[in-house]
Amino acid sequence: MEQQKLPNSTLILVLGILSIPTCCCYGIIGLILGIVTIVLANKAAKLYAENPDTYTGFQNVKTGKILGIIGIILAVLYIIFCVIMISMFGWETLQDQELLQEQLQDMMG
Repeated sequence: MEQQKLPNSTLILVLGILSIPTCCCYGIIGLILGIVTIVLANKAAKLYAENPDTYTGFQNVKTGKILGIIGIILAVLYIIFCVIMISMFGWETLQDQELLQEQLQDMMG
């Protein structure tokens, strides 16, 4: 029997990789890519579990899923960081570099 590549195994790997650097886009893009990666990886893992001798590329699925989890964690941490910064300083202060520096200096001393 000829082995075939798991559907979306390369896509899962690419989305997992992209979820990490895109978590810095206010966390939203990285979070979305990470969730899509996990969903696709779970579907591919179920398909592989049914017939492991039929498919190749499961290593890409596992790696992509791990990278997707890391991307989700980083995105959530970045979202929490943004919410804390906005609640501490306000949106207008974060837009104005000089005002932000003044408030940081007031906090320090």
